[in-house]
Amino acid sequence: MKAAVILSYLAAGLLLAAPHMARAEGPADSRQQIEAVVESFRSALVKKDKEAFLQLFMKEDITWAGVTTDASIEMLYANRPKPEMRRPFKFFTSTPRKFIDMVAQDPASVEETFSNLRIETDGEVAQVWFDYVFLQESYRSNWGKESWQLVRTGNGWKIASVVWSQEINPAPPPKR
Repeated sequence: MKAAVILSYLAAGLLLAAPHMARAEGPADSRQQIEAVVESFRSALVKKDKEAFLQLFMKEDITWAGVTTDASIEMLYANRPKPEMRRPFKFFTSTPRKFIDMVAQDPASVEETFSNLRIETDGEVAQVWFDYVFLQESYRSNWGKESWQLVRTGNGWKIASVVWSQEINPAPPPKR
């Protein structure tokens, strides 16, 4: 009789735990899938693959915003004669489509490298934060910090927003 009571308690405990145990999508699995999204982003840029790139996003009109550092703004506008022309590009917005179109039209090879990748997720939403360098050929065009917000959809992880800072290389690119 005691064995039957113990077994019934164990069975009840398993039933209560079942929703948590049945969930195949844990944070460890999510991390690997998010790392795959980061690699797909990088790879689509290198290949200039518009279709693969655009499939990484929830929709085309996500938040896509950059901020240029003060030092880069000063460098860009150091020789402008009018002070009111000094800061028009501090903050800018665009779209993933405009970005990949620009990359695809550039005859140079393009790559964005990522380092210090940090991912935080509960298995449903995630934040990805990393250092990046944007390369055109081997020239370091700009670099900074980048942050993505992602959501897990029925079609996998999708990027919901991209926000970054950019420091522009003060050295001019080599002549082609």
